[in-house]
Amino acid sequence: MSHTNQTLGEFIIENQSSFKYTSGELSRLINSIRLAAKVVNHEVNKAGLVDILGAVGDTNIQGENQQKLDVYANEKFIQTMTKRNIVCGIASEEEDDFVAINSQDENHQNKYIVLIDPLDGSSNIDVNVSVGTIFSVYRRVTPVGTPVTIEDFLQKGNQQVAAGYVIYGTSTMLVYTTGDGVNGFTLNPAIGSFYLSHPNMQFPEDGQIYSVNEGNYIHFPKGIKDFIKYCQKEEEDRPYTSRYIGSLVSDFHRNMIKGGIYMYPKSSKNMNGKLRLLYECNPMAFLAEQANGKASDGFTRIMDIEPTELHERVPFICGSKNMVEKAEEFMRNA
Repeated sequence: MSHTNQTLGEFIIENQSSFKYTSGELSRLINSIRLAAKVVNHEVNKAGLVDILGAVGDTNIQGENQQKLDVYANEKFIQTMTKRNIVCGIASEEEDDFVAINSQDENHQNKYIVLIDPLDGSSNIDVNVSVGTIFSVYRRVTPVGTPVTIEDFLQKGNQQVAAGYVIYGTSTMLVYTTGDGVNGFTLNPAIGSFYLSHPNMQFPEDGQIYSVNEGNYIHFPKGIKDFIKYCQKEEEDRPYTSRYIGSLVSDFHRNMIKGGIYMYPKSSKNMNGKLRLLYECNPMAFLAEQANGKASDGFTRIMDIEPTELHERVPFICGSKNMVEKAEEFMRNA
């Protein structure tokens, strides 16, 4: 049985048997993410003291300005997973293409690929607002021992074997699932260890919070506009509270604990939505469903969407089950 003074390492060992692939590779992969998260956390926490704030002058594949910490986090996560000889491929939101990892052993048997958003919410870096890392893990579909191909990365979210995020906030937490519930671990900076602090995390079925960038209201589809009006209407259990940080990890984390819905719908400015299916929506959808929540594009389960490209964007509605279903109802009836 898990207990709240248990370290992440102890938890992984104790619960490894509940994972259907018990070779130990996934455990080592989670441990490598833990290590990289601690390194990135160290840099995030001293960001105001050293020259790693602001933009580097480049843009990523999305056309967005890359922040210095974006680049640093991307390098650290890729380096950590590459050097530990655990994965056969990595795709990052910050990279144009996937990275194929060839083990020193010509007959390397690595089975896992990782998709990662190294620093979600990076536009908040310069103003000291919480940011995060999002990761998603799949078993490769091409033959073991051969170079990975795009086919290994373009898998539906329902094929994920693990997903999680790290939130760098007032405390640093690593929250993840391997398909057997969601557990959260808080970093004790004095010791450098993550401890189980939030066992069996669950979305309340209903919530009182809606999270959406209402500055884009005029550009939203009618169904989303109608749902926002519903959230604002004076009723016995409403109006709901509007809370929007602009960092998916932070908004998702708060809503999972307190109950709420997060929305980044399509709009006349972003016809396919803005969030990335593979780096953000699929891992958060996996976490949501494992925590009694729901994730949708307004009509379809996120994890049933067939990806067609590495940096594909989709509309995203995620959170407490009853709230997501109400939003879907407004979308259908619009």
